[in-house]
Amino acid sequence: MFIISFSETIITVIVIVTVTGRNHNLCTNLMAPSTTGNSSTCTKFQSSGSEEDLKVLMDQRKNKRKVSNRESARRCRMRKQNHIDDMMNQVSQLTKDKSEILTSVNITTQHYLNVEAENSILRAQIIELNQRFESLNGIINLINTSTTNGNGAYERDCYLTSDENFMNPINMLYLNEPTHYGF
Repeated sequence: MFIISFSETIITVIVIVTVTGRNHNLCTNLMAPSTTGNSSTCTKFQSSGSEEDLKVLMDQRKNKRKVSNRESARRCRMRKQNHIDDMMNQVSQLTKDKSEILTSVNITTQHYLNVEAENSILRAQIIELNQRFESLNGIINLINTSTTNGNGAYERDCYLTSDENFMNPINMLYLNEPTHYGF
């Protein structure tokens, strides 16, 4: 039977040998490095002690180990539970953050679609205005080419410069002529 006790500097091993009904105690000291010197102590059980005393001592140590193991297991369970609680809180926070991000993405997507629709309308208006601009430039070019004589001088009677010429149907005849631009 072996009993091992640990202290800070000395490891004691007690070997109990039963020879012809008597208990003989052998004590072996294993020295660990010590800062206090090379002194050693050994607790010996006298042969007058009974085996019951040894059993009581072993039971006490066994009970201490059980209590220590239970306490250690309890602390471990508490650490695990705290870790689980922290992880659950983190999951809850991340779920909340995800929801906020999705809401933000949806709002941003809606803004993007609205701006894209406005841009599409503006592009269509640009095309229409460019066509009007080209049409008006064509009309201006037509007017300019039809109102000049061969010398580059403008003919005054084609322009509606006075009040009497404004509603004169004879002056309006050239506006009803077909153009070469396809308008």
